[in-house]
Amino acid sequence: MSFLRERMGTILVVIIGLALFAFIAGEVITYGRSFMGGDRDEIGEVAGEKISYTDFTKNVEQNTQMFMQQSGQTSLTPQITEYVQENSWNQSVSQVILKKEMDKLNIVVGEDEIKNMISGPNPDPQIVQYFGDPKTGQLDRPKLNAFLRELQSAKDNDPRVEQWASFIAPKIEQRRIEKYFALVHNGLYVNSLEAQDAYENKGKLAKFNYVELPYSSIADNKVNPTDDDYQSYYNDHKKLFNNPQELRSFEYVSFNASPSKADSATIKEQMQKLSGELKASTNDSLFVQINSETKTPLVYAKKGQLEPQLDSVMFNATPGFIYGPYVSNGSYKIAKLVDSRIGPDSVSARHILINPAAVGGVDKAQAKADSLKKLIEGGRPFAELAKNFSEDKASAEKGGDLGTFGRGAMVPAFEEAAFNGKTGDLKIVTSQFGVHLINITGQKGSSKVVKVATVDKPLVASNSTSSTAYGKAQAFLGQVADGNFAQEAKKIGLTVKNASDVPGTASSLPGLDNAREIVKWAFNKAEDKGDVVDQVYTLGDQYVVGRLTAIKKAGTLPLEAVKEQIKGEVIQKVKAKQLMDKLSGATTLQQAAQKGGVKVVPVENVVFANPVIPGLSLEYKVIGTVFGLQPKKVSKPIEGANGVYMVSVDSFVNPAPLTNTVREKQQLGQTVLQQADNRLFDALKDKANVKDYRFKFL
Repeated sequence: MSFLRERMGTILVVIIGLALFAFIAGEVITYGRSFMGGDRDEIGEVAGEKISYTDFTKNVEQNTQMFMQQSGQTSLTPQITEYVQENSWNQSVSQVILKKEMDKLNIVVGEDEIKNMISGPNPDPQIVQYFGDPKTGQLDRPKLNAFLRELQSAKDNDPRVEQWASFIAPKIEQRRIEKYFALVHNGLYVNSLEAQDAYENKGKLAKFNYVELPYSSIADNKVNPTDDDYQSYYNDHKKLFNNPQELRSFEYVSFNASPSKADSATIKEQMQKLSGELKASTNDSLFVQINSETKTPLVYAKKGQLEPQLDSVMFNATPGFIYGPYVSNGSYKIAKLVDSRIGPDSVSARHILINPAAVGGVDKAQAKADSLKKLIEGGRPFAELAKNFSEDKASAEKGGDLGTFGRGAMVPAFEEAAFNGKTGDLKIVTSQFGVHLINITGQKGSSKVVKVATVDKPLVASNSTSSTAYGKAQAFLGQVADGNFAQEAKKIGLTVKNASDVPGTASSLPGLDNAREIVKWAFNKAEDKGDVVDQVYTLGDQYVVGRLTAIKKAGTLPLEAVKEQIKGEVIQKVKAKQLMDKLSGATTLQQAAQKGGVKVVPVENVVFANPVIPGLSLEYKVIGTVFGLQPKKVSKPIEGANGVYMVSVDSFVNPAPLTNTVREKQQLGQTVLQQADNRLFDALKDKANVKDYRFKFL
């Protein structure tokens, strides 16, 4: 105690010091994490404005749903997913950039403009789509006005108010964008001098002679560029090496875990056994639900709706016929003809949809549908009850009318009831959307239809096959280190594949459709060139091991990062210098031809606007020199695209005087307009300093 009393001051100082250090260190670490990692919800930044992951995800979801509706697809491939994500990102970037420009110019859409956009003489196409008469395709103004009146009297918490605001806001923003670009377009002008130059560039003819020493006359392996050659080319073309986003390259090997012949034989044997059981089954629908990987409801199908293998046999078979096992879309399948009959080609119907969640369950929804059915049978108009009780508001406004539809247009339960009944029937069915009270109002046509029960088993690798492939991949991962990746792969007969300049958002690689996980490793876990993956990655039916080979940071790439890329251009540059030295001292084309061992070639009817040397290709520098040269003068050696040239002009033939300057201005103006929007946006985007962090999230 005496020891503590004597040293208490020192002890307190030390304790307080440690506490302060811990506090400060904690803040530094927290700040450092925030600084290094950025906002956890920040997926990018445009002109200083953050783009949140939450908002971006909502945009992706909306665009995905829109794409699926338009394409009719129920699922997206990795490539399509990547395409949708990229489009969504570009939308987010453009919205921020254009909004800042429009706000800066105070561009607004007034109340009168908004009203005109909704109910004016030329309303927005989507307004016409939602409030139009399906028979005429024209806007149903009474229907639109009734909706707008309902909206005005609706309470603030009415979901329709928010839905309408969400619907109309993008259209207002689009109108602002149109006004912004209209301002830009109105500022573009083509003067008479530009029109005259454009006219002459298209009509002035040049007759000249040239000598060409092609680059192909010197073999590539005879040229050895120096470091100075590379540096010189790099310095002259530095702007070409601006990298807008970080890219990474890696090499990888894959171990195939696809089903073996033995796996295929085993699954086929299982399906042959099921084939006998399906033939003996008395409840085919239940058999499919129990035994099939794909739980497809049994519905009648017309000719052309079955997959080709079945379509060719089932319409000529008798009920009970079994087809298969056969392979289709990566699965073994067997099929049984359950029934065949003559049925209508199309049906007209109306319905009242009841939401079980709104009335207390499916039983109560069915009871309500039964009550409505009795009211209709007692004389109450179907259309009246549909408007008052149906959850399907789109059809309710038309008395529940769904129009005329063919097979495959409706969900199975609904289709079964509509096509297997007769005109006038009232039927109650339950689907994933709720309970339907259906009234069949008409049936047209007749053709043979079949009901087929299909059982499928995916052709997948067995545990033994997968384990063997994974074991090989794991063993390979244990062997490789920086420097021996290719050697180890060669030992076991594997081909090393290269994925070059991969962006952080890539979803696929050469030979790998589902490559997202290894791309995430390359960007989020790999730190230095030579790093090997931290685990074996499972990508589809492949086990993959990779190694990082290059990192290209965003910004201007250093010479070392592009040296291999520019090798061909540098070699050509060295060849050009050698060939130009060869022509040194030549004052006539004949002397140049003699020095190069080539002939003088005559050319005529060449125009500046189409800088092509007949029989060769585009040669901008050469044709530019021709039109800047005085007749009978010989040019200096010209470094062209295909070789080194010397030219001499014989004469020019000028076009007839320009008589319609206005038309020439209009044509040139159209060209300028076509290029203006993209050039403007590229300039704005470059100025906005776009930062893309998507690779951390996707």
